Amino acid sequence: MKKSFLFLLILTISYSYAQSVNEYKAIIVPVKYEFLKGENQYRLNTITKFNLNKAGFVSFYNNETIPSEYSDRCDLLYADVVNDSGFLTTKLYLTLKDCYGKIIFQSLEGKSKEKDFKVAYNEALTEAFESVYELQYKYSGVRAKVQPAVVAAAATPVIMEKAVAIELKSDLTSNEGSVLYAQATETGFQLIDNTPKVIMKLFKTSQANSFIAIRDAVQGSLILKDNQWYFEYYQNDKLISEKVAVKF
Repeated sequence: MKKSFLFLLILTISYSYAQSVNEYKAIIVPVKYEFLKGENQYRLNTITKFNLNKAGFVSFYNNETIPSEYSDRCDLLYADVVNDSGFLTTKLYLTLKDCYGKIIFQSLEGKSKEKDFKVAYNEALTEAFESVYELQYKYSGVRAKVQPAVVAAAATPVIMEKAVAIELKSDLTSNEGSVLYAQATETGFQLIDNTPKVIMKLFKTSQANSFIAIRDAVQGSLILKDNQWYFEYYQNDKLISEKVAVKF
C-alpha cells in the first residue's frame, strides 16, 4: 500500500513538473552546497551532476566555461541540494530553480538512518533522485516562459524565495554597468554574473531592507535608502558607499 501511494505521488509530481522542466536546455550545478564546509564534500556535487546527466539533462558546474549555445542564463536551471535532516535521520532533497530563483522542480525527500555522514548523504541524495528519473526529461525546444517577480520597492519586505537582478553603478568598481542576478540561498542570496560566477554574497539580517554583503575580501552592507540600494563598507577607515540599482 505504501509503495502504491509513493508510485502515485511520483506520477503526480512527474505530470506537474515535466512540461516546465523540459523547456530548459541545461542545469548548472554548484561546486559547493551551503550546508557543507567544502567544495564537493562527500562527493555530493559529483553525485548530483552524474545523476542529472543519467536522467537525460545536460549539466555544467558553475565554475565551468559554458558553450555559447547555453549562454542565455534564463534557458538554464540551477540545482541545489537542501539539508532537512533531523537528529536521527538524514534528509535531503533537490531543487531546480530558474534564473530568478523560482523553484521549477523539487524532488521527493531522500532519507537515510546511517550514522556515517558520507554514507548517509550519498544514500539520501540517491533516493531523492528517484523522483528526478521519473520526470523522463527531454528538452522540448520550447523557450521557457520566465518572468521576474514584481515587488513594490520598499513597500514590502524582501521575499527570500524570489530573485532580483542588480545593476552595479559605481566609479569604485570595475563591474560598472554589469548585471548581477541573485539566487536564493538558505541564508540570503548569492549574486552571480552571466558566466555564471558568484560575485557577491548577501546574508539576511533582522531588517528586511538590509543585508550583510561580502564581495571578494570586502565585507559591508547592502542597504535600501530612499528607494535606492547602496553597498557600504570601510576602506582605510573611510566609509565607502556604492550606489546600486535594483530591478524586481
